[in-house]
Amino acid sequence: MQPLVIVVVIAATVSLFCWTASLVTKDTSWVDRLWSIVPVVYVWVFAIAAGMSDPRLDLMAALVTLWGARLTFNFARKGGYTGMEDYRWAVLRARMSPVRWQLFNAFFIVLYQNALLVLIALPALTAWEHRGTPLTGWDVALAALFLALLVGEMIADQQQWDFQKAKAAEIAAGRTPQANFVQTGLWRFSRHPNFFFEQAQWWVLFFFGVVAAGSPWQWTVVGAALLTVLFVGSTSFTESITRGKYPEYEDYRRTTSAVIPWIPRRVSEQAPA
Repeated sequence: MQPLVIVVVIAATVSLFCWTASLVTKDTSWVDRLWSIVPVVYVWVFAIAAGMSDPRLDLMAALVTLWGARLTFNFARKGGYTGMEDYRWAVLRARMSPVRWQLFNAFFIVLYQNALLVLIALPALTAWEHRGTPLTGWDVALAALFLALLVGEMIADQQQWDFQKAKAAEIAAGRTPQANFVQTGLWRFSRHPNFFFEQAQWWVLFFFGVVAAGSPWQWTVVGAALLTVLFVGSTSFTESITRGKYPEYEDYRRTTSAVIPWIPRRVSEQAPA
């Protein structure tokens, strides 16, 4: 059986499970819980289909496995596997009628996001179609870049984790935290450094397919492109919630790059409020 067919069958099964579970449990975070797992499975499907004999596919599968392990760990320590629903879904649910919400759940949360998880893994399809092409210096450079981005995301996540733990401790002690959101470390240069590193890793995976095919004109770019679009929308929505909770977040927005890490702007460079 063609590996792409296997991937599609797995994705359809996962989608059915997520939709059914969301109806039974009234919890729409099932796709979130599988987000770090199924892309790893998809890339390994292609590597195994090549008989575990294609160095590029094996390398891609190993890198994506590291990505999945990091994200799974970070999601687990925040309580993601203990029945905690993403707070943004609750906000959206409150803004929609029950019928609209169920349509949104079925078509966007379940179907669209599961389709996206297939698409971001499909550079492995390009590599599988061009299996046997020897590794090059470009592959080594891409692997090094992927690992550097992975480390960057680990640092950003740890800084966010440390801040939230310290903030919770201050509140538990009856004290007012000095800050309501993290603004130090990597977060001084980007309001969402974790988002930047996450998206960049999947663009790097796409370029593995480019190297395998020997051409940048690969339709599998749609996965990384749609992931970026999703993050743009998610970032705007997340920030709208944060700005409603913390008015001082507006000052942070005026001085700090949204996603791509950059030197903070000075007060004199800020736009008028």
